[in-house]
Order: sequence, then C-alpha cells, then structure tokens
Amino acid sequence: MRRGAAALVATLAAALLATGCGGAAGDLLALEVSGGDEIAEPVKRLAGRLDLVFATRDWHPPDHASFETEGGPWPVHCVQGTHGADFHPAMEEVDLDAVVDVGRGRDDEGYSGFEKSDLAQILRDRDVDQVYVCGLATDYCVRASAIDACREGFDVTVVEDAVRGVEVNAGDSQRAFADMRKAGAKVASFDEVLAAAEAG
Repeated sequence: MRRGAAALVATLAAALLATGCGGAAGDLLALEVSGGDEIAEPVKRLAGRLDLVFATRDWHPPDHASFETEGGPWPVHCVQGTHGADFHPAMEEVDLDAVVDVGRGRDDEGYSGFEKSDLAQILRDRDVDQVYVCGLATDYCVRASAIDACREGFDVTVVEDAVRGVEVNAGDSQRAFADMRKAGAKVASFDEVLAAAEAG
C-alpha cells in the first residue's frame, strides 16, 4: 500500500514540445527537441491519474550565463516574462498544483527542478513519497531533476515514453538513463506507470 501521495514532476522547460522557446522577443525557435510534441498526450493522461502535478520551467534573466550571447552553450531561451518562457498551449489542459521556476539567477545552471528552489519542501509538505518525472529534455533537465529527487529521498520513476532528449552528442539520452538508474531511479513505460497508479 502506498504510504504517501504520488506526484508527477514535469520538466516543462526549454524547447517544450518541439516548438522551441523564443528569445527575448519570444519569436525565435531555440533548443528544439525532436519528437518533443509526442510527450504531450502521456503527460496529460498521467496528470489526470496522479495525486499532484508540479511543473518546473526555465525562467532565465536576459543575461543568463548559459546563453551563447554570454559565452554559454545554448541559444537565448525562456527569458523571464517573455512568450518564450510560457508553457506550450498543449499543456493548458493540465491542472498544475504548483509551478517551480529554475535558472532564475544569471549563474544558476537551471537544469534541476530542485536547484535553488522549494520543490523538495513543496513535495514533503504535500506528503509525497513517489515522484514520477517526465518532460524535456532527458539528457539535461529530466536527468538532473530525477537524480536530485533521488538524493532528496523520494521514490523516483522516470516515465521513459514521456521524455525526449536533445542529443547534442549521440547516445546522450541513453547515458542519462544510465545515470538516473545509478542514482536509484526506476525507469518505466507510461502503461506500467498507469497500471501502478490504478492499482493504488
């Protein structure tokens, strides 16, 4: 029998659903994830079956250190207060219990939903012990969030068909799955997670 609540943590950050996040003007495609749109349906279905749903998102200042314009590796994306930082319209049907912004400081990495945020405390305050992680991108935000959730002591499952990777280098997603498993996370399919949720 489950001891506490089960929560879906969706890393709905940069490049959500293959549309990319706009730059400062919100009109440029950036950090596009191939096949990212394919996660919309499983995320929505899982959100309707689990006790709580939390989303993390990039919320960067205009001079964030990760931006190419500042000497970083990524195009300008998800700048605070711009259209590019909004969630994709496909997620409008998802009833979120809280949104956790990350990467708010210029030098914050912003990959993990737990970095300089209240996410761990929010989960504990809601009596969550099981965390299901989905979203984008497998090899960055999903990886970091799942590993940190394990470090925080949660029972973590990554929903493998509700994540997609950037794949800057071939095999990055598979290496990310290996890292998450090594940290203690389980990896399961959407159907497996759904069956477990229905079993209670």
